[in-house]
Amino acid sequence: MKPINVGLLGIGTVGGGTYTVLTRNEAEITRRAGRPIRISVVADKNLELARQATQGAARLVDDAFSVVGDPEVDIVVELIGGVGVARDLVLKAIEHGKHVVTANKALLAKHGNEIFAAASAKGVMIGFEAAVAGGVPIIKALREGLTANRIQWIAGIINGTTNFILSEMRDKGLPFAEVLKEAQRLGYAEADPTFDVEGVDAAHKLTIMAAIAFGIPMQFDRAHIEGISQLEAEDIKYAEQLGYRIKLLGITKRKENGIELRVHPTLIPERRLIANVEGAMNAVLVQGDAVGATLYYGKGAGAEPTASAVIADLVDVARMQTADPEHRVPHLAFQPDALQDTPILPLAEVETSYYLRLRVDDQPGVLADITRILADQNISIDAMIQREPGENEPQTDIIMLTHLTREKQIEAAIVRIEALPVVKRKVIRLRLEELDK
Repeated sequence: MKPINVGLLGIGTVGGGTYTVLTRNEAEITRRAGRPIRISVVADKNLELARQATQGAARLVDDAFSVVGDPEVDIVVELIGGVGVARDLVLKAIEHGKHVVTANKALLAKHGNEIFAAASAKGVMIGFEAAVAGGVPIIKALREGLTANRIQWIAGIINGTTNFILSEMRDKGLPFAEVLKEAQRLGYAEADPTFDVEGVDAAHKLTIMAAIAFGIPMQFDRAHIEGISQLEAEDIKYAEQLGYRIKLLGITKRKENGIELRVHPTLIPERRLIANVEGAMNAVLVQGDAVGATLYYGKGAGAEPTASAVIADLVDVARMQTADPEHRVPHLAFQPDALQDTPILPLAEVETSYYLRLRVDDQPGVLADITRILADQNISIDAMIQREPGENEPQTDIIMLTHLTREKQIEAAIVRIEALPVVKRKVIRLRLEELDK
């Protein structure tokens, strides 16, 4: 049977991994796809790198736009990254009737609505399993495996760099800056780690999962994003004393009045499986009304794990290429005309529990003043510890965990608490999720 011809845009880490795995497992992949899948042309500015990666087995060009218009190419695999040229290439490929596979989460989070609309109008498929959680097949699970369920919430560790840093901070008691340098030395963190450590990468991925889970358009610009760069080692230690681990979570929940879409450091009970995901691994916990909680765990980055997801999409396209477009799995799981413009809730309306750390003068009456302010905002305390001050130390830390509270209530309370003369620094506030229902 005639092979599926693939045009590969970019042969860096993931592109090279895709070429390697597709070549190594060619016979197995052909048996599954029903026809051979081969990379017939590779576009990369570095032709020497491309030549080494392909060992001369594919045609090489330095102009990606020539690939997306090539009539011999059936599927375009976009692995160059970014949201400028990549967007133009993907839209041009669609215009030429090409199916597209991409690992570009930023592109889809920001321009997915436009890209999916164009693909639907042209009757072509967009595969993007590799855009979220690397080799973990979470997109397939949300779009197909859980399709009978009304998804209630998703909570994911979806950035390996930050999870590695938090694991090292907890294990070694080191500050963020020191662990970040080690992560960069080991290759877990980029020279400019901003997208990772400030939560932007996780928010891109969360935006995609929320759209599929709830049948809503991509709404990255409405996500609340906080990273881990300001997290202090003391809070990881105190959380552990209270029976919690701190993870950078992407959280999206279906509520009566809208959808929560937020990324931030989060306390999780240490007994939860997801709290024990260490190092650079990813894990996504999904709660469905019929199935309950399901957990998806694995490598979220790297050449071959990500290539695994890219090739899975290629096989899907090969199987479904001749199918009536109306009978394919919709890009966002729901039929395009059935997407709902459900509002994304502002952070002030989010309801969760909180961890508060207060540095206060060690004197009588302090705790009473603080608890009175919390009570005025209808905030109840679930647990509390007070650090024993050292000899001749005039200040101490009070750590509190609250019951469920709206963000705007905790914010109002913190403003009043920080105005107390006995409170000596800004209140440290972290969110807490039980992830039990």
